[in-house]
Amino acid sequence: MQVSEAWLRELVNPSVTTDELVEQLTMAGLEVDSVEPAAAKFSHVVVAQVVSMVQHPNADKLKVCQVNVGEAEPIQIVCGASNVREGLKIPAALIGAVLPGDFKIKKSKLRGELSFGMLCSEKELGLADDASGLMELPDDAPVGTDIREYLALDDSLIEVDLTPNRADCLSVEGIARELAVLNKMNWAPVQVAEVKIAHEDVLNVEVGAPQDCPRYLGRLIKNVNPQAETPMWMQEKLRRSGIRSLGPLVDVTNYVLVELGQPLHAFDAAKLNGGIVVRKSRRNEELKLLNEQTIKLDGEALVIADQHQALALAGVMGGESSAVSDDTRDIFLECAFFSPTSIAGKARQFGLHTDSSHRFERGVDFTLQQRAIDRATQLIIEISGGEAGAITEVSHYEHLPQRAPVELRRERIGKILGLAIADDEVVAIFRGLGMQVATIVDGWEITPPGCRFDIAIEADLIEEIARIYGYNNLPNSSLLMRTELGKAPEALLPLDRAKNLLVDRGYQEAITYSFVDEDIQQMLAPNDEVIRLQNPISSELSVMRTTLWCGLLNAALYNTKRQQNRVRLFESGLRFIRHNGETLQQPMLAGLALGGVHAEQWAEKTRKIDFFDVKADLEALFSLSGSRVAFKAEKHSALHPGQSAQLFNDAGEALGWLGMLHPTLEKQLGFDSQVFLFELELNKVLEKRVPVFKSLSRFPSVRRDLAVTVANKVTAAEIIACIENCREQAIQSVRIFDVYRGAGVEDGYKSVALSLTLQDFSQTLTDSEIDAIFNNVLHALMTELSAKLRD
Repeated sequence: MQVSEAWLRELVNPSVTTDELVEQLTMAGLEVDSVEPAAAKFSHVVVAQVVSMVQHPNADKLKVCQVNVGEAEPIQIVCGASNVREGLKIPAALIGAVLPGDFKIKKSKLRGELSFGMLCSEKELGLADDASGLMELPDDAPVGTDIREYLALDDSLIEVDLTPNRADCLSVEGIARELAVLNKMNWAPVQVAEVKIAHEDVLNVEVGAPQDCPRYLGRLIKNVNPQAETPMWMQEKLRRSGIRSLGPLVDVTNYVLVELGQPLHAFDAAKLNGGIVVRKSRRNEELKLLNEQTIKLDGEALVIADQHQALALAGVMGGESSAVSDDTRDIFLECAFFSPTSIAGKARQFGLHTDSSHRFERGVDFTLQQRAIDRATQLIIEISGGEAGAITEVSHYEHLPQRAPVELRRERIGKILGLAIADDEVVAIFRGLGMQVATIVDGWEITPPGCRFDIAIEADLIEEIARIYGYNNLPNSSLLMRTELGKAPEALLPLDRAKNLLVDRGYQEAITYSFVDEDIQQMLAPNDEVIRLQNPISSELSVMRTTLWCGLLNAALYNTKRQQNRVRLFESGLRFIRHNGETLQQPMLAGLALGGVHAEQWAEKTRKIDFFDVKADLEALFSLSGSRVAFKAEKHSALHPGQSAQLFNDAGEALGWLGMLHPTLEKQLGFDSQVFLFELELNKVLEKRVPVFKSLSRFPSVRRDLAVTVANKVTAAEIIACIENCREQAIQSVRIFDVYRGAGVEDGYKSVALSLTLQDFSQTLTDSEIDAIFNNVLHALMTELSAKLRD
């Protein structure tokens, strides 16, 4: 919320500087985002009045004006504004003035006529981003007065970033209340005069949805002048609150909204058919809003209607058909309390966000409506005239929020905050915040006011004491805790150890959104059932990911478009899948690699990364846990059919996937080089094989080499598994040290050279025993894999 410091100080004016005031608000939990001047720097600009004007002799669009600037004689200023006229009061920059942007005013000659200054618009004074003509001042503006003094522009605009639970501070009064209690000052809310009833006409009001609208007030005000000019003081206060002037009737409702925090709405009474009905919308009922947007209602939204049609989306925005205009003579002024749950999400559902919905969603003081409608009526009559009727009120007290007293124990304050606070100070804090305080044996019963929706339990009250007393005034204390060392399970690999290994191998950790673009999700996993968000932040974050590749590919693409041609990323996080009607959150570890194997260097020739480079990274990862992993050629919709593999552990459980991004997806996503991906189930990656001691043999080992030819489709893992299945106890290890294809080997086959290390634990192996083992292994390879001994 943006608020004028000068406006705040009208209600409570502590003897602190602007910086100190901002610090107080921030430390009290009302964080100040920014403090900016109410107007840009300019000087030597005064209130002036056009005494006379004539057509410029040499320019059709220019006028030569005689302007009273408070000096002995009028000065001549040439002006081309469309709204310049005799008697008009406007800001005039005199010779020597400096306007925003370091624009200096000098004596000049325009098309042959001398000009001794410049008549100014709001834009030229830095008070608005755009302007269609000169800034028109009220008729009673004192000529010759410095415009900064007249408009009180030496002011600061304070932007307060409120958390959703502090809706009570979405008003000037709310922030003033905080300042008063922080500075231990008395303050008085805005005084509202009693409204004189000038006619007996009323408009019938029916509330068909009392749970959503427990309180509705309305008043008929006749014979208003919608073309009256909003006072400059009100226009300026609205401008400094980020609201532009739209005419007196709308300006008054906006002013009361900012001043008191209560949204109001004015209907043109002549455009109403019968009385007012507060009801649920009809399905597919249409409503054209004030912003000219036509919405189709769903049967759940709350609307303000007459006997024939919906007039406004309750708590959000009025409708065009009943809007006030320059022809309006009678208005029906609405002031209501809508339940936060009935308004929450409705504005966003239709792509809207208004000052009213922002407040109603968070909770408006349900005791404020009488005072707010009287305040608005008072201002409307003062500015636009009119005759006020009696208030029509429909209240269902059983549906209004209840404010039950909350017990606060004296000893609990000391235990939580670490210090004892005097009873009278505690009482002063809560009464200053508008709460009712009753003393009980061991503390107090505190009843929060209607504006505080965030006070429900004792801890909330202690928090109020802490922030008003001052967090920086609370004592520092060391927490002494007796703890036991946690147990580190030996069968579980620490995740940080796995991350460190990937970092050591050139990867960098990435953290991406769990929400992803449905189009990319569909490309990578077209068969996965996705979980859609009901209210996504944007269309690019509309579904929950079923694979971490979505975020990693986006991150890699972002880097490659910024001339990063070598990218290594990994991420550990959750994927969200549907299984048997339930949503499962499964921890995963995924990675991506593209570009060269090594960064450009002189010692080694540049080479693009390939499938086996990433496979080596995964083998190194699994070596940390002592796990053996099998890579089996399988097809995945997102991976190249000739360069993809599924990983399995010794128990035959699937661990994940490794492969090159499918060329079609590579092109669709915009990559200009091959991208390699892996994704593994994290829990299975971290399962660690606990080492078991094995006694060492005292007898010598023997190495025998073996070369066989096998079909190209036979994998190294199958060869080693076949040898291990022979159950020869003397075989201690099997290693492949050469693979050959070419001359001397039949097409479609390869020569694989293996070394077998043999060792017995009870004796030295003899040549005959070694030969028997060797022949048994060769027979198994020939039988199971159709291998042939190579000559």
